[in-house]
Amino acid sequence: MKHYNEAQIQQHLVSWTYKNIGIEKEFDFANFSEAFAFMTRVAFLCEADNHHPEWCNVYNKVHIRLNTHSENAVTDKDIDLAKRIDALLPI
Repeated sequence: MKHYNEAQIQQHLVSWTYKNIGIEKEFDFANFSEAFAFMTRVAFLCEADNHHPEWCNVYNKVHIRLNTHSENAVTDKDIDLAKRIDALLPI
């Protein structure tokens, strides 16, 4: 499993932030229903990969943090999932 450092992460994920051996991003939506619908779509991706985020939701905001706990690092699993999460959003 490949590990990524901060510079490599930024090459792959411009909109995600490296912090404390993980990658994080906050998503803003028009309202709670849109935020919750997004979380549901993300949950299906995560379950299919058996790779689950740390996340929280407050009204129209969803904060997601990814890290491969077994590796104590950001790995290709995190990079791939982050890209797939971003792809769920409208352009």
